[in-house]
Amino acid sequence: MSSHHIVRDDQEPALIIANGAECSKELLGQLLEWSPFVIVLDSAMKRVMKLGIKVDVLLGDFDRNFDPEHYLNFQYLLEIIHTPDQDKTDLEKALDFLIERGFTAVNIIWATGKRADHTITNITNIVRYRNKLKIVILDDHSKIFLLPEKFEKWYTAGTPISLIPIGKVSGITTKNLKYPLDNGELTIGYRSGSSNEAENDGIVFIEHKEGDLLLMECFD
Repeated sequence: MSSHHIVRDDQEPALIIANGAECSKELLGQLLEWSPFVIVLDSAMKRVMKLGIKVDVLLGDFDRNFDPEHYLNFQYLLEIIHTPDQDKTDLEKALDFLIERGFTAVNIIWATGKRADHTITNITNIVRYRNKLKIVILDDHSKIFLLPEKFEKWYTAGTPISLIPIGKVSGITTKNLKYPLDNGELTIGYRSGSSNEAENDGIVFIEHKEGDLLLMECFD
């Protein structure tokens, strides 16, 4: 695992390492390959240190007797950001921080698994940052991101794809999905678009007119 990286202007997305279940070293290595700006949330730092990753920012409310100053001895030029506001999660604070610093995109890992409430909150909060930050949440089984009103991407036949409405989403039309929608509607808790798949090799088209719609690419 690389222990050093160089930050360049207009480079790839930043990387946030949250405090949920760890991903594989392979996925982590892929995301670190092009030397992103790395933010670690709160007490996840102890696990991150064991992986030999160069961290740019340690951010959180630092409760439960967590001592962030301890890591200054091991991380060169580490910036410590104390965010005691209890009205937001540490992940939301990290996203706000990136926006303030002028970043336009971020990949997030270790944001799923462990506590279900944290996983649900981390995923659904993506919609709050529409038009501010391009956010992708990844783990070893899925890639999750907010869809624009019109979306096109090439997939191989059989690729598992789930559509996740945040609230109610209407006017959904799809092409090249096994279970198509034609001006349809999805509502969280009532009708979802989970466990769909690309019908053929080629472009999958998804359009929606109102609401916030997430796409989950599944790798199982």
